[in-house]
Amino acid sequence: MDSTRPALRLFVLHHAGGSHLLYRNWPAELPDTWDVRLLDAPGHGLLLDQPRITDAGRLADFLLRSIEPELTCPYALFGHSMGALVAYEITRRVVDQGLPLPVWVGVSARSAPQLTGHRSGYHEMPDAELRTRLKRLGGTPDEVFADPDLWALFNPIIRADLRLVENWRPAPDTGPLPVTLSAYAGGEDHSASPPRMTGWEEHTEHFLGLRVFDGGHFYFQDDPGPLLRQIERDATTALDAAGVTHS
Repeated sequence: MDSTRPALRLFVLHHAGGSHLLYRNWPAELPDTWDVRLLDAPGHGLLLDQPRITDAGRLADFLLRSIEPELTCPYALFGHSMGALVAYEITRRVVDQGLPLPVWVGVSARSAPQLTGHRSGYHEMPDAELRTRLKRLGGTPDEVFADPDLWALFNPIIRADLRLVENWRPAPDTGPLPVTLSAYAGGEDHSASPPRMTGWEEHTEHFLGLRVFDGGHFYFQDDPGPLLRQIERDATTALDAAGVTHS
């Protein structure tokens, strides 16, 4: 095997209103044989100057175009919250377009697709209510709430992403994905509780299980170690099942 070829290329997709920054330490904490790519949606992070995309399907199209040239080795997708539904949509497109399939997909803190349509209109909340909810969820730096200029910058980004999440509906009559999939949840997450995550099993032909961690929606924010070790185990299991050499 070419020594420059990564054992796995892992694409990480961020949450609503977020960016790669919450995940910036992950590449150093995952195996050094992996190539970990932290993706930003347009209007976020390193792509802050690009127009935001407020439709999940179009966002999946955009991100797939950006990563398609990199699907030259075993690869995987991990998405948290909004990122999980985008990872699902990207995988659907990969299947439909006959592109190389991911060896593994990880979905975190996102209710299973059959449970869409049960969410409140958070993107339309008054500022005070939205700020209260975001503080309770976690994942948004305190500085954003403390600095009126930062809030003015991030408020429309957060609302646009919440609208994307709340308006998303999976395509009807789609069968299970022909990929290996794991689901991850915070035991105290009220927006994507473990019972609401179990339905992911219906959307994959190879379900590795639901992994439940202590904490809420951003259960890994303070200490990503337990999640990252489980991602490593699950992705390695999928690589082994696919007969891929990863040593």
